[in-house]
Amino acid sequence: MQSIIDREDGKIEVIVEKRTDVNKVRVLVRDNGAGIPAGMEERLFEPNFTTKSSGMGMGLAIVKKIVEDAGGRVWFTQNKGMGTTFIVE
Repeated sequence: MQSIIDREDGKIEVIVEKRTDVNKVRVLVRDNGAGIPAGMEERLFEPNFTTKSSGMGMGLAIVKKIVEDAGGRVWFTQNKGMGTTFIVE
């Protein structure tokens, strides 16, 4: 989501879906940024991993731990150059 701050057309959508087939809820957070650089995808949920000059790189690691401890899951999809979607279920 950081990548859209410098874009005039930067956009974030938050979508909530109730999945009645499996009695779950999904929250999707979608941006239209540049996407995740190649080679960094597998490290996004690691503690202390960041691409920014400030911050501790704990946000996604904490989200993943909390969600998984509650029996859920978190992942992302992306279209290179067209944005990333994080999904929490």
